[in-house]
Amino acid sequence: MQKARVIAVLVGTALGVGLVGTPARAAVSDPTTRADTLTAMEGEAFAHAAYLAYAQEAARTGQAEIAELFRSTAETELDEHFAEQAELIDFVRSNTANLRESIAGESEEHTVTYPRYAEQARRDGCLPAAALWDELAGDEGVHAERFRIALFAITHPGSGVRVPVGVPVPPVPIEATEPACSGETQENLLATLRGEAFAYARYTAYAEHARATGRLRLARLFENTASQELGEHFAEAANLYGLVGGNEANLRTTIAGEQHEATTIDPTFSRQAASVGESEAAALFAEIARDEAGHASDFLDALVDLVLGGGTQGTRAAAADRQPTSARPEARS
Repeated sequence: MQKARVIAVLVGTALGVGLVGTPARAAVSDPTTRADTLTAMEGEAFAHAAYLAYAQEAARTGQAEIAELFRSTAETELDEHFAEQAELIDFVRSNTANLRESIAGESEEHTVTYPRYAEQARRDGCLPAAALWDELAGDEGVHAERFRIALFAITHPGSGVRVPVGVPVPPVPIEATEPACSGETQENLLATLRGEAFAYARYTAYAEHARATGRLRLARLFENTASQELGEHFAEAANLYGLVGGNEANLRTTIAGEQHEATTIDPTFSRQAASVGESEAAALFAEIARDEAGHASDFLDALVDLVLGGGTQGTRAAAADRQPTSARPEARS
């Protein structure tokens, strides 16, 4: 029996989560289950972005195997976990509905959230953060306006107005740094990281839908906006927050997060869903709990190799043994 299967059985037994096959997904109706799913999606989006940042540090310091482990796990968090949870609650809707949702979110950040964060940073004496939020507020205003034009173009096909596509923005490197701020400003930087990571995941999903429905210019608009949210906004906030440390610290942070997901968050969400008859959601959260347990084990193997100085030769093979049982490629609150 594969090591991954053994882990799944042990975790399932300890948590009261049985091994199940992958059921057909159906949109949930229970409000608590829907809220839990959205919370889980936000966690998956943040994990995806953070792991890509950790991968940069591993690659920069010559730890290619650790970098690959972070990158592959990041893909699982977004392409499987986030995607399956999004399907569960019909997160992606029509192109016009997706645009309206995007306009509302960008407008809120442009006019309320980031100006308020900037003012707090000035009160806390962290001027680099204040400058960042002034910049982000302006960018989000541009995003909102592009989305408004796109919505008008789609809903008024005879107007001659074309859907804008935005512009690609070069990514900002994320480095191992100490926190630049403290207090409430530091908390707001974390909220920014989580929000920008979720925006990337949201717009990536919206872009896939736009492309599938033949709206190629709209897909490019969502893709270019997503790349700025992750490659610039998330990255700049990460450097101020001190998100990335050394490889050992990054691995320890990751292990703790994956274990918390596997043993607490996802099992709790699974049991709640089961209690209200949301069997598809219960099964999905149980499945993800097992995946996260496997991730924690992979990262622990990498940490042991790193601490012992023996390299990370075993991490890729270990990860390969733990591919999830779901039919799609692979949440964190």
